[in-house]
Amino acid sequence: MKPAEKKLSKFPELITALPGPKAKAIVDRDNRVISPSYTRDYPLVAKAGRGVIVEDVDGNTFLDFAAGIAVVAAGHCHPQVVAAIQRQSAELIHMSSTDFYYPGMVELAEKLAAVAPGKSPKRVYFGNSGTEAIEAAMKLARYHTRRDKFIAFHGCFHGRTFGSLSLTASKAVQRKHFGALLGGVFHTPYPDSYRGAYGVRPEHAAADALAHIERELFKRLVDPEDVAAIFIEPIQGEGGYIPAPAEFLQGLEKLCRRHGILLAVDEVQSGMGRTGKWWACDHAGIEPDIICTAKGIASGMPLAAAIAKADVMDWKPGAHASTFGGNPVAVAASLATLDLLERELMANAARVGEFIFRHTADWGEKHKFVGDIRGKGLMIGIEFVRDKETKERAPEIRSQVIQAAFHKGLLVLGAGENTLRLAPPLIIDEEQAEFALRTLDACISEIESSN
Repeated sequence: MKPAEKKLSKFPELITALPGPKAKAIVDRDNRVISPSYTRDYPLVAKAGRGVIVEDVDGNTFLDFAAGIAVVAAGHCHPQVVAAIQRQSAELIHMSSTDFYYPGMVELAEKLAAVAPGKSPKRVYFGNSGTEAIEAAMKLARYHTRRDKFIAFHGCFHGRTFGSLSLTASKAVQRKHFGALLGGVFHTPYPDSYRGAYGVRPEHAAADALAHIERELFKRLVDPEDVAAIFIEPIQGEGGYIPAPAEFLQGLEKLCRRHGILLAVDEVQSGMGRTGKWWACDHAGIEPDIICTAKGIASGMPLAAAIAKADVMDWKPGAHASTFGGNPVAVAASLATLDLLERELMANAARVGEFIFRHTADWGEKHKFVGDIRGKGLMIGIEFVRDKETKERAPEIRSQVIQAAFHKGLLVLGAGENTLRLAPPLIIDEEQAEFALRTLDACISEIESSN
């Protein structure tokens, strides 16, 4: 007989001190054999997950407001996704779409093309991770335009492989000791509506950021006719969950059209319904030439896609491919995930996101260290500052909140220098969201009273 599955509560239950004895043992073994390049904020050793709850090896359960870094869109082990994986893995696990055809891959590509922004026909390239989608977009942009320069933004994160890392400008440690990266990449200020494009004039962030491209980059550093693509996250992820204003994205689209530059939008973290729409850029009503997605696309299975206008994706056979990209099992998980997103989860992300914003509306006045709360849907950032006038960053406060939340059974992660991200699975309900907010409210109050 199959052993009875443990039913997990909707809320955390802590039965040991953290970390528990079994977790400590795993962490000790990990420290001896796993790459030290990984970053871990706290010693969670996960054993099982159901919905929005994660169980550790000692039997403690946690409310997950990180979702595997915004990956498990449908929650942990959603029955519909699990069933799709089980069915497909019993039928066909791999053949390689580089050389053969899969019906599921065609179905998924048709679906992604249908929900991609704009009315232009689309084509889809499949990979395994966000950085692979970005690499594909970079190569495609060069191939299509016959230009070789790129523009990206301060604070952006596009991945860690050499091409995507050349675009990334999030943290120096991500580049340190790796030598010369890809040439011809230029970085420009991101339109931060809290701090401003230059740390001043927040109300002019969009106009200032657009002006810098035209008046500084194009006049002093790179001719626009040499630029293949501009890459942008419509909401910066690792940069601090910072949304680009709609007028900036609209202005950037016009700028790209004027100069024959491709607009490549990185929706690896912000896409797949997380903001209450299919794509964060949908809120601005723009149509990118290329859109990159991964993370939430398959509820935890490795899959990524670069979706491009059909007349842009004009490369020839052999130009680019992936052995595992579009794997049948990952595709099956994605089709199940997209069905859930379309039927209920995207709307739930919008609804619960609005609930969270309503219940945190007074935190800026209530908490002396809360400088800004921003985002869309269930992609929400809370920025901590030492002083609200100077906006001095308070990364140590953010870190203390993360640790305190863990010890109360709430899993959250940081983003940027001093921002806490809220990115739960899109199945979260208002009751669980309220519990998470009460927990964070208490953590912040406790830390403020001791600082």
